[in-house]
Amino acid sequence: MENKVKLKGKAQMTVNGRTAEFPVYSGTLGPDVVDIGTLYKQADVFTLDPGFTSTGSCESQITFIDGDEGVLLHRGYPIDQLAEKSSFLEVCYLLLHGELPNESQAKTFNTTITRHTMLHAQFDRFFEGFRRDAHPMAVMVGAVGALSAFYHDSTDINDPVQRLVASHRMIAKMPTIAARAYKYTSGQPFVSPRNELDYASNFLRMCFSVPAEDYAVNPVLARAMDRIFILHADHEQNASTSTVRLAGSSGANPFACIAAGIACLWGPSHGGANEAALKMLSEIGTVDRVHEYVKKAKDKNDPFRLMGFGHRVYKNYDPRAKVMQKTCHEVLKEVGAESDPLLPVAMELERIALSDEYFIEKKLYPNIDFYSGITLKAMGFPTDMFTVLFALARTVGWIAQWQEMIEDPTQRIGRPRQIYTGAPRRDYVPMSQRG
Repeated sequence: MENKVKLKGKAQMTVNGRTAEFPVYSGTLGPDVVDIGTLYKQADVFTLDPGFTSTGSCESQITFIDGDEGVLLHRGYPIDQLAEKSSFLEVCYLLLHGELPNESQAKTFNTTITRHTMLHAQFDRFFEGFRRDAHPMAVMVGAVGALSAFYHDSTDINDPVQRLVASHRMIAKMPTIAARAYKYTSGQPFVSPRNELDYASNFLRMCFSVPAEDYAVNPVLARAMDRIFILHADHEQNASTSTVRLAGSSGANPFACIAAGIACLWGPSHGGANEAALKMLSEIGTVDRVHEYVKKAKDKNDPFRLMGFGHRVYKNYDPRAKVMQKTCHEVLKEVGAESDPLLPVAMELERIALSDEYFIEKKLYPNIDFYSGITLKAMGFPTDMFTVLFALARTVGWIAQWQEMIEDPTQRIGRPRQIYTGAPRRDYVPMSQRG
């Protein structure tokens, strides 16, 4: 990866009487950065930044977020434009290669992904090792990690051809694995992919078709699914992406790195937020109880928190939420779920959040998770599949970030520091002499 940062100036820090000087760089967009890589060497100290909220871990050309302005760009393209005008596989190509494909490139890429959707015949036996009531995310973590045992001809990270093949395989096989995880835990037979269907339609068919009857993919739901995949494709250096990069920095194979990302995504503070938002709406129950729960949310002494509002990064309206809101209404209208009791509750909460001074002051705007849970529920997915769908969509982002890291000549194995607050040095005392 070509280094594109620009030297803008110098910064100085004086600590314990020692002055250190550091270069200040600027990127294409966003704030300048101070390169403190030599801080320990110059001043014999290092920085403490829990959660790495003020620390840049890498240079990247994939995704840009401006949380204050509510901006999300993939390779420079606004997320709302991509969600409205593009397709998921086109966005996959964009994230992997840096540019939107021309007609020939798109055809070749789509064909390649389609031809990789099947799983090794022996792989289906792997699912039988799980209990029927296993959480689909547990199945996903194990299954994706096991891919390296079935496709070891694409695990050499130093071979660019193998890296590309591994990337294609994961993007292609993730819907098949996800659908099998769903079918397995619901006790239904596996459904093989069909090459004549597009990516989203294929996934819906593998999830919801049964041998007892024909299945016709609803184009409205297929487009909604494709849009949901686009909205979740990448989100810069979040917890799971940073996990993928950290695992990859050790030289681990790509399948293991993506499995690590899935494990991180499983956390309720990351990938499980839409499920939590749906559970909150169910707890509120009816519109006439919304104000009661809003009051609880404002009470600092009450443990209740509104899920699906605000975002760690976005201090403005989540740009993905606007597209997700529109998609939500389209799906509910199509499946006849406009009478879903959760929708009026959600709409009233949204109205309050956008007009109430408390929410405006604290910038607690509805985020993508607020709408996606309702949408996925209306499409027929159980709540324990929500994070699986997130993982499916985010796979391409993880792969693009992993690939960029591998090709970055400055990348080193990740090794964060710590401030030690444990016992000082002490000598071992034999058990007979301990009090």
